[in-house]
Amino acid sequence: MRNLERSSSAWWNAIKIDEARFTDWLMKQYHGEVTAAERIEAFAKRYVQQDSRAERVLLTIADQERTHAAWVGELLTARGITPEVLAKEERYWDKTLGGIESFETGAAVAAHAEHMRLERIRAIVADTSAPADVRAVFGRILPQEEFHEHAFSIMAGEKAMQDTLAQHQAGRMAIGLIPEAIAA
Repeated sequence: MRNLERSSSAWWNAIKIDEARFTDWLMKQYHGEVTAAERIEAFAKRYVQQDSRAERVLLTIADQERTHAAWVGELLTARGITPEVLAKEERYWDKTLGGIESFETGAAVAAHAEHMRLERIRAIVADTSAPADVRAVFGRILPQEEFHEHAFSIMAGEKAMQDTLAQHQAGRMAIGLIPEAIAA
């Protein structure tokens, strides 16, 4: 099913009131956190020198993504759902990963994705009507994801951020998510 184009706030308001979509979203969150850790580790292995500062930052981010997966896994388990990595279409990543040609462009792809993710996380954390456990978990995830976005942006540099922007926008379009600034 293709999403209609909407902001993170509009998306969250639709998800939180539909139990089936909410559960599907939580499963995708678990999947996304696990696969993010794997992608980051593979990226580090391919593009950075072992024992370098960049490797340490990337492996820290990967470890934090694994922690996020554990936290989301606990949310699923509390709801009687077994957390698992899904076999699914990766609409956003299908549009963006092909733009990785270097360490800088890889970091830029990650920075754009983290920025988009932060929009969703902030919508959840700001929503006082969100399930308290979900809001608490995403409140813990938020500062770490802010660190991820900042670190990836610094590693990328402005040129790579610009060079990967078109793919990021195509990825956003593929999942039907418009920036909050445009929706406002």
